[in-house]
Amino acid sequence: MSDSLSVARSPEEKRHSSDGRSRFGLIYAGLMAVMLLASLDQTIVSTALPTIVGELHGVTHMAWVTTAYILAATVVMPVYGRLGDLLGRKRLYTGGIVIFLAGSAIAGSAQDMAMLIIGRAVQGLGGGGLMITSQAIVADLVPPRRRAKCMAPIGVIFALASVVGPLLGGWFTDSIGWRWCFWINLPVGLVALAVCAVALHLPRKAAKATIDYIGIPLMTVAVACTVLVADWGGTDYAWSDPLILGLAGAGIGSWMLFVYSQSRVAEPIIPLRLFRSPIFVIATLVGMMVIGVGMFAVLSYMPTYVQMVYGATAAQSGWLLLPMVVGLMGASLPVGHRMSRTGRYKIYPIAGSLVIAITTLMLSTLDVDTPLALLCGYLFLMGVGIGLMSQTLVLAVQNAFPAADVGTATAANNFFREIGATVGTAAVGAVFTSRLTDQLSTRLSSSGLDTVGDTNSLTPALVHALPTQVRDAVVAAYQNALTPVFGYLVPLFLVGLVLSFALPEKRLSGGDSHRTDGETPGVHGDPETKAS
Repeated sequence: MSDSLSVARSPEEKRHSSDGRSRFGLIYAGLMAVMLLASLDQTIVSTALPTIVGELHGVTHMAWVTTAYILAATVVMPVYGRLGDLLGRKRLYTGGIVIFLAGSAIAGSAQDMAMLIIGRAVQGLGGGGLMITSQAIVADLVPPRRRAKCMAPIGVIFALASVVGPLLGGWFTDSIGWRWCFWINLPVGLVALAVCAVALHLPRKAAKATIDYIGIPLMTVAVACTVLVADWGGTDYAWSDPLILGLAGAGIGSWMLFVYSQSRVAEPIIPLRLFRSPIFVIATLVGMMVIGVGMFAVLSYMPTYVQMVYGATAAQSGWLLLPMVVGLMGASLPVGHRMSRTGRYKIYPIAGSLVIAITTLMLSTLDVDTPLALLCGYLFLMGVGIGLMSQTLVLAVQNAFPAADVGTATAANNFFREIGATVGTAAVGAVFTSRLTDQLSTRLSSSGLDTVGDTNSLTPALVHALPTQVRDAVVAAYQNALTPVFGYLVPLFLVGLVLSFALPEKRLSGGDSHRTDGETPGVHGDPETKAS
């Protein structure tokens, strides 16, 4: 009898438990909304750019509208992660939202390209931190095994933003104006800010921390040089151009000095002790190679391929990426629930790497007669592979470190994945561009080249308005230039598969039975988790 009474919960306890779940649901919705906004802003301007640069008279600076955001976001990822571990995440997170909204207001009000690029950079300074801090906050609130169910939708958010961003940007541009690509962030961001300010309670950390004033600028220079070499090399400038060589040299030197500095300062931005963990090293390498290169190579070049080869419009090519999102969602959500029940994760990176390698090999077999439905099937399988491993690797990294290092480890993992995505996408683009030039010169006669004109100015509309024989030659050139490049990536993904087998498995702690009262840590303002 006494045992039964000890297990039973009073109405007050049940209400307390229900309130905790409701409050966590509210916090989680706010985190997801902010992450969606930060993710969307990487891609939302892509379809709006022709109109934006036309109105602001800045065609020559068009690339900086995207580069400024990505560069700023990448640089601040490790900074937010480390400072969150040292100072506490709530103030850092709300500050990131404010910075992001300020950048959105500047960009939305821009009257010239300089103001727009500044606004995009400020957005990136906030947005990069929001993506990292959101994941770290989930780690603060939920134990690893239960966290698996919460992390799965995050991967869906990133993939969905990659597809919806261009569609939404095009719709805003064609209807209420391109400035709403930025202004839409203000009402949603303010609501999320209010929710987190009121409902989010996290452990209070030290009031002060030693800032790595040496490492931060070195890392900034290193990342900037790496991104610019990747973006400009082989496209805007030849690889042998003195500017590219200078940036490459400065980047290598800055990376070497940065690594050295991290072994000397008191509170490094990326502590070298992270690399003593085989889980961190292997999970980060697999993420760089398979997710960074695999997903972004497909997202970056498949829309162009579909427009050129199948004659799809820009909007249609965006919608055709939805099968990948469906596949990602169909894999990541069940995987999250499965990991929550079992605490095991190693099989999913193995399966994901294998699926991505096989799918990429199938993509390399595409030709101009491949049915569009089959291509959508391949994209679905690519999404399945990414969904099996994307957030699984982040969760494995978080589970490998104590709470004091969770933000730092999460940020470092995402930071290197972003570097891999930037460099990998640029490498794929450089090979594709080189092959396309060769294919066009081989397949088009002199009269065909005269008909096409400047091959650097080819658009889908122009290609499909060409005479049939010339159009078929151009389409074949695009097909033969891109699809073999996918085949070149297969060995890289197979290396990722081998590494996935070597990934140690540290069983996730804190399953669904971890807290039997249904209470969510950090939500109620418990004595051990005072609001910061």
